Amino acid sequence: MSFDVALAGEIWAAKYRFVPTEGETDVDFAATADRVAAALAEAEAPNARDHWRGRFRESMLDLRFLPAGRVIAGAGTGRSVTLFNCFVMGTVPDSLGGIFDHLREAALTMQQGGGVGIDFSTIRPNGAAVEGVGAEASGPLSFMDCWDSMCRTVHSAGQRRGAMMGCLSIDHPDIEAFIDAKRDPQRLRNFNLSVLVSDDFMASLGADSEWALQFQGKSYRTVRARELWERLMQSTYDCAEPGVIFIDRVNAANNLRHCETISASNPCGEQMLPPYGACLLGSINLARLVECPFEEGARIDETNLAELTATAVRMLDNVIDVSRYPLPQQEMEAKAKRRIGLGVTGLADALLFCGKIYGSGDAVEQTRRWLAIIKREAYRASARLAGEKGPFPLYDELMLETPNLQCLDEETRALITQHGLRNGCLTSIAPTGTTSLLAGNVSSGIEPVFAYSYERRILQPDGSARFESVEDYAMHVWRQVRGDAPPPADLFVSAQTLKPSDHLAMQAAAQALVDSSISKTVNCPEDISFEEFADIYVEGYHLGCKGLTTYRPNAVTGSVLKLSASETPGGDIRDGPQLAERADAMHGTTYKLKWPESAHAVYVTINDLEAGGDRRPFEIFVNSKNMEHYAWTLGLTRMISAVFRRGGDVSFVPEELKAVFDPRGGAWMKGRYVPSLLAAIGEVIERHIGQAIDDSGPRADAPVAGAITKPSCPRCGAPALIRVEGCDKCLECGHSKCG
Repeated sequence: MSFDVALAGEIWAAKYRFVPTEGETDVDFAATADRVAAALAEAEAPNARDHWRGRFRESMLDLRFLPAGRVIAGAGTGRSVTLFNCFVMGTVPDSLGGIFDHLREAALTMQQGGGVGIDFSTIRPNGAAVEGVGAEASGPLSFMDCWDSMCRTVHSAGQRRGAMMGCLSIDHPDIEAFIDAKRDPQRLRNFNLSVLVSDDFMASLGADSEWALQFQGKSYRTVRARELWERLMQSTYDCAEPGVIFIDRVNAANNLRHCETISASNPCGEQMLPPYGACLLGSINLARLVECPFEEGARIDETNLAELTATAVRMLDNVIDVSRYPLPQQEMEAKAKRRIGLGVTGLADALLFCGKIYGSGDAVEQTRRWLAIIKREAYRASARLAGEKGPFPLYDELMLETPNLQCLDEETRALITQHGLRNGCLTSIAPTGTTSLLAGNVSSGIEPVFAYSYERRILQPDGSARFESVEDYAMHVWRQVRGDAPPPADLFVSAQTLKPSDHLAMQAAAQALVDSSISKTVNCPEDISFEEFADIYVEGYHLGCKGLTTYRPNAVTGSVLKLSASETPGGDIRDGPQLAERADAMHGTTYKLKWPESAHAVYVTINDLEAGGDRRPFEIFVNSKNMEHYAWTLGLTRMISAVFRRGGDVSFVPEELKAVFDPRGGAWMKGRYVPSLLAAIGEVIERHIGQAIDDSGPRADAPVAGAITKPSCPRCGAPALIRVEGCDKCLECGHSKCG
């Protein structure tokens, strides 16, 4: 493979290229494919390894199949990392010792690179009696704060930010506090949140009846189901969280319902998992399979798709045997059920190649056809693997009565009856994040294209910047096939032009053919009415979705990358820094810091921008008579002021400063140990932001201090974050984060 898109080469070099301190480096992507293929072929019989190594390599080399990033980066490196993407942790016991034992397990899991999901519904509510010690419980949210701090700490010691999903049942007595938690911009920043919504609740909602909030059979109080639902919808409308998981549907449709109960999901929501369940992912790149794109008769060769599916199932099944596991319980769970998550990416591009408009009836039918082939061939491949290597240990013929297997054709069911299955669950659709960029910027998962063309700002060694044009893969192919001919706007739809119902139609069509779940974001216009927004979730439930996540530009999380009013397919998006203009006079606060190691006080001045009754920090100055600090304080103030003026969520600024340790030692200030003068300045900024929030009043709809319209990337600082499939993706530097 040759990288015809510079971004793909940069993503490979930064995230997937193996560069050991000693030994052989991946010289190109072909070497990476060789390394991964050889590692996965080790799970085969010795006399078959060369054959399967070649098959695995071929499927990866032209980017038709993309194992998840953990596999590409870790397989064959000898590093002590897991090849699994995410995990759901064990059932959290309602005891202090048990809770912190599980916190430790989550830390160990994240240390090896795995994201985690946790169901906190098993922790007694705030104010409940703690027998034997004469105290009251602090509730699940207080312990979630502990997980959040742990995740931040593990991230500060590692190379990538951790990801967590926190879940709480809709009938837990603390559900209202959980729903509102993300209104505080400083709280639970390392979590995605989802409410576990039962069928009983949806029935109560339809009947407009009362709903009991209870814990372990004890009813604490009742609320109107409609009022609780509206509170959940309002938070999601305002803050884009929490998401919703229809948990009874998840369990009813689970292939493994005979041996497990699910109560949580991985951080992005595509894998609903039991306690200690592991999430192993890979995606078939549909965009690379279309023959004669944009021509009459463009199609995917269904025989090739079937063969690729069988190879992909075998590759992912082998990962289970060659991977390391953070905890022994996770290894036992993975090998007892051999769950895999084979999905797709590049769907929107593939539909474009075939002349199908995303969200249309034709696109829905084409999507169903492709996914039906993948489902059928995945089950046939797993049955044949079971005949060759044995079924998974907890296989039971009862599985044939579950919804996913009942609708299989007779030939496939006969194969399963004869051999069993090698894998308990086979398909899910994940956010493909940086692997979609690796494949030449194909559309992610089953999402529509966000933007067909934009310009990426690249910093040069001398501090200057250059702009590099980046195109969606479909637009790149269009130019190759049609030259300068303008692409038809009615075909080249995007996340900016689609209606929420178009998103729902595609998600529901895919869910009917997927074992596990789907990571997908329903993008909504900023001016959508609250009533229309809330209807999306009810409609999604009735269409058979297992969960829903929406994104509406809002005052709390900001808007997506701003497009020009005239943006058309092929138009450019300039996402360079847009710094707010400074007024002639500004109001602010000056704080005095007396650092014990310095003879002179340090003065920190933070000026605020005020608009519409709201405040946010705009600039900072640090001054002292001690000239020893002059150079770095000048640099610090200019850099932080630039971050403030860019906008977006700036709460990471004090966090980063507070994590700085002075090798000469910190100091005690007001009875607390502060690790450095920079950390002390970080505390001042944190206090100032908090004061701005307090002064603005407790309005639920108030913009957060320090947050304006465009979210900034935590890696490069550019206002270029978009929200897709429950994940943040930077269109400038390629940074991707779920959580």
